[in-house]
Amino acid sequence: MIKKQYKQKAPVVVLLGHIDAGKSSILSYIQKIDLTKGESGGITQHIGAYETVYNDQKIVFIDTPGHAAFSSIRSRGAKIADMAVLVVGLDQGVLPQTKEAIAYLKETKIPVIIDINKVDQPGLPLEKVKAQLQKEGLELESLGGKIPEVETSAKTGQGINDLLDIILLLAEMENFKADCQCPAEGVVLESSLDHLKGPSVKLLVSQGILKTGDVVGTTSTLGRVKEILDWQ
Repeated sequence: MIKKQYKQKAPVVVLLGHIDAGKSSILSYIQKIDLTKGESGGITQHIGAYETVYNDQKIVFIDTPGHAAFSSIRSRGAKIADMAVLVVGLDQGVLPQTKEAIAYLKETKIPVIIDINKVDQPGLPLEKVKAQLQKEGLELESLGGKIPEVETSAKTGQGINDLLDIILLLAEMENFKADCQCPAEGVVLESSLDHLKGPSVKLLVSQGILKTGDVVGTTSTLGRVKEILDWQ
């Protein structure tokens, strides 16, 4: 029997929120790439995983769709992450998909950070949006609660470093670890049929090590790993 060897792992962070709240724009600023290029109307229509390094520590981000049509995969995104960033556009406030995301977060009970985005736009009601979040049961630190919050602008970069600092601090407090000796386990984020390579899947490995030649299986299918590529 192989002895389990737990090691510190990069936190997996899911971004949730209403359409146009700025989730992909925040990731674009972090990654210095435009993740919305190639998306229909600039809206994320799939779940993507992106890795970044900040202060010599890795963070894995999962970007989920904000449109109502993609509620099922947005729900899946919340259940495979270690923590969540709920992005609320200051110009929008708490809208239906925001409330839906809050319901998912309450169900999964994962740590949450509130990101109030678009603070570069003058004259918008910051305190009103905070009150809306409080009404939904999210007790913000600035109002005497325990949920950390950050004010950001994906356009100017304001507060983005603060967001990353809070993510790493929360990850340190939660002490996320994974067994690196067991057979690989994880989640299929996406699957597609590449006309040159054949069946392709985007996997998020939660523990263990995945190697070329391994046989992977789900409840509906299985196959042998022929090639492994990173997120880029």
